[in-house]
Amino acid sequence: MGRAFEYRKARKLKRWGHMARTFTKIGKEIEMAVIAGGPDPSSNLRLRLLMATAKSESMPKENVERAIKRATDKDTSAYKEVVYDGKGPHGIAIVVETATDNPTRTVANVRAAFVRGKGELGTMGMNDFLFERKCSFVVAYKDEIDMDELELNLIDCDIDEVFRDEDEIMIYADFKNYGPISKYLEDNGLEIKSFKFERIPLSMRELNENEQEEVNALIERLENDDDVVNVFHNMA
Repeated sequence: MGRAFEYRKARKLKRWGHMARTFTKIGKEIEMAVIAGGPDPSSNLRLRLLMATAKSESMPKENVERAIKRATDKDTSAYKEVVYDGKGPHGIAIVVETATDNPTRTVANVRAAFVRGKGELGTMGMNDFLFERKCSFVVAYKDEIDMDELELNLIDCDIDEVFRDEDEIMIYADFKNYGPISKYLEDNGLEIKSFKFERIPLSMRELNENEQEEVNALIERLENDDDVVNVFHNMA
């Protein structure tokens, strides 16, 4: 089914482990979507998709409303998304996506996490060639959906992959194509359960169990930072 399926399967087993962390992550992404496109989901596609994701993760409505309010209350000129690249233990490539109103604080925290985790913060964009930037959709499967027909119709949206995974339909495409895909799904009454921007590694590095523990410790240290939204890596 392709690299995207295998990558998602691996992440599904271990990421977004604690509910509080999940809600915090979605909340940050909602804030950035509001800052970029406004608080009205009817005119802000990214916000609308993230609200669907929040619902699928059972995130309370009041949490979503608080995230939107925080974004509208902020000095948006000082709040932005910053991406950091680095190397973890044993040569693992790591990309850290953050949302911050103080890049000086954020880069200091990210650098400290790398150092404590036996890694090193690198130059911005150094890992770009190791990852593909994708958008991914999880759509509710219904018996009346013809998967062959769906795939044919989505080809016009430049999708990379579409396949059924139990009671869900997975769609992967270049991250720039999320607009046409979401429009097709909404126009045809398909339920979008969740949506993400992802960085999928072009190849994975195999490590032994002890080496994996070292890398996971660094990833957890990074994810625990309040400014960090996503951490991507190429560890198998």
